[in-house]
Amino acid sequence: MRALGIDGYRKGWVAVWIDDAGRRGFNLIPNIRALAAPDKGMTMIDMPIGLPDSGYRGCDLAARKLLRQAASRVFLGLRRPLLGYLGDYAAANAWAKSDGKGLAKQSFAILPKIAEIDAIMSPERQSHFRESHPELVFQRLNGGEALPSKHLSEGLEARREILAASGFDEIDAWLATLRGTGAKADDLLDACVLAVAAHEALHGHARRVACPERRDAKGLRMEIWF
Repeated sequence: MRALGIDGYRKGWVAVWIDDAGRRGFNLIPNIRALAAPDKGMTMIDMPIGLPDSGYRGCDLAARKLLRQAASRVFLGLRRPLLGYLGDYAAANAWAKSDGKGLAKQSFAILPKIAEIDAIMSPERQSHFRESHPELVFQRLNGGEALPSKHLSEGLEARREILAASGFDEIDAWLATLRGTGAKADDLLDACVLAVAAHEALHGHARRVACPERRDAKGLRMEIWF
């Protein structure tokens, strides 16, 4: 069975895998349905799974507390009714404000990807296809200390060092193949660390952000693994 780490980019998804023999690889895929067998093995994805009809998700608030000074790296205010406003930021933001909190453009930009995941997700599938957050995984692997922003050179270098210590020797070669694809270095690094978390979970070392269990209107658990 394979462990998969998936992170979104402008044209699709970066999927990094680790198999039972420790071999590693990555692919750029156009959509989640392009995965050969998303129910097998373990998948960790950096995208919300399970959306409230209103208000904040408890798992997001708990994740922010864990990240402390890097709390803003976890988005807030993503709600299920917003999926009805894909492609119309003004309308989405107006609805969000009517619900108590406006919608950041960065959050609006990922709504199509959230909808893509939501279309294939079920409570049963969540046992093998889980929401994660790369910043939480990197922080854990860094001894509990948050890393510099991934948008800074020192932040990227710190992440590469952590991944090298986790067995990723191919990063330089992989990064070279990204040129012209639209995927960025941080997209690949995030997918790599999610694959690490998925591999650990597949072998009995799963960690979940501590918060009361809550399900959305589809019965999906709102939870974050790391």
